[in-house]
Amino acid sequence: MVRRGISGAAVLGAMLAVGLSAAPAMAREVVAFHEGVMDGVMPGTIVVRTSERRLYLVNGDGTAIRYPVAVGKPGKQWSGATRIDGKYVEPAWAPPREVKRDNPRLPSVIAGGSPSNPMGSAAMTLAGGEYAIHGTNRPNSIGTYASYGCIRMYNQDVVDLYERVSVGTQVYVTR
Repeated sequence: MVRRGISGAAVLGAMLAVGLSAAPAMAREVVAFHEGVMDGVMPGTIVVRTSERRLYLVNGDGTAIRYPVAVGKPGKQWSGATRIDGKYVEPAWAPPREVKRDNPRLPSVIAGGSPSNPMGSAAMTLAGGEYAIHGTNRPNSIGTYASYGCIRMYNQDVVDLYERVSVGTQVYVTR
């Protein structure tokens, strides 16, 4: 569960000023994108392909920005359509019940900006559950099956995506 943290353009500007996205992410790239089974995907839509461990932001000109991500562990994966229902910079994090059960020593809330906060630089919460697209304090997990269902991104990539999307953005997660 994401707890509201510091938000707003001033804070995001400060994050950018200290270099969180000053250098382009080497793994982020523009690629050809053809919807396939996702006929009618509109520009600005996010498509997460779990099996590829990639997130695509559809540009609408036959291309998308492709980001490497970490996705749910086996048994924690999901698919479906949702939308972004909140955007937060350095959010506090309250472990969901299942995470707390598996890791009882976790505190009830980890402050935003803490090195032990798994949400990283920013988070975009997804409607209908406890999932989010967020940064990570474990960049070595990117490209793996590592989470309880959230979509993890490199911090510089989540800041880039955060700037490009808004609340209400459609998100499709496929297996």
